[in-house]
Amino acid sequence: EPANTFSNDKHPDLRADYVMANPPFNMKEWNTGIKDDDPRWQYGIPPAGNANFAWMQHMLYHLAPNGSMGLLLANGSMSSNTNFEGEIRKRLLEQDRVECMVALPGQLFTNTQIPACIWFLTKNKKAHDKFRDRSGEVLFIDARNLGYMKDRVLRDFTPEDIRKIAGTFHNWKTGEDYEDVAGYCSSATLEQITKHDYVLTPGRYVGAAEEQDDGEPFADKMTRLTAQLKEQFEQSDKLEAEIKKNLAGLGYDV
Repeated sequence: EPANTFSNDKHPDLRADYVMANPPFNMKEWNTGIKDDDPRWQYGIPPAGNANFAWMQHMLYHLAPNGSMGLLLANGSMSSNTNFEGEIRKRLLEQDRVECMVALPGQLFTNTQIPACIWFLTKNKKAHDKFRDRSGEVLFIDARNLGYMKDRVLRDFTPEDIRKIAGTFHNWKTGEDYEDVAGYCSSATLEQITKHDYVLTPGRYVGAAEEQDDGEPFADKMTRLTAQLKEQFEQSDKLEAEIKKNLAGLGYDV
């Protein structure tokens, strides 16, 4: 039957081990008939004008004690401080629910150009199964430079890109073969995140990629590139003069 997840929860007793979801981005007017004291709002009341943190808290509420979830949301969810969203994000971090943030490249979707990110959240960061204790840590992955243009307007990931991202997250969780990579991934503490006002944009934490050292001294490289630029300007001036000459020969006033 048609139903509204927020006002008519069909699975009130569900406690899932895994949740994976791609809810509508920035949905408005979602809260008709929803009370502020709803038990799902354990981290704060989501704003009426944006359902991002309503989706997130609804799913967190339905996670099992060791459950984990992956949630695709618009980029604004990582940094917005309007209408209590910043406070909800702060509480999620302070209660150690956020495990990994992945920034995605643009042009991934056929129906929207809004840039997106993936939130990975969990109910339990303590050591269990094959995973180490990740309490107080969050992994940041900046995948904006991965992928390829599938056609003129749509970007896609290669299988290698997906394995790289998944492998980085898995290795960080197990503690095996993981290390920070400038411009790509970084493991941050809550103290570091607090200094960034609880903003979760990966670019703030991974930094810039290290440039390859080609062995050429900076002064020599600068001299070489300046001479090269001067030569290109001279060639451009000659080409412009030749074009004007040809146009004048055709009777055009240039």
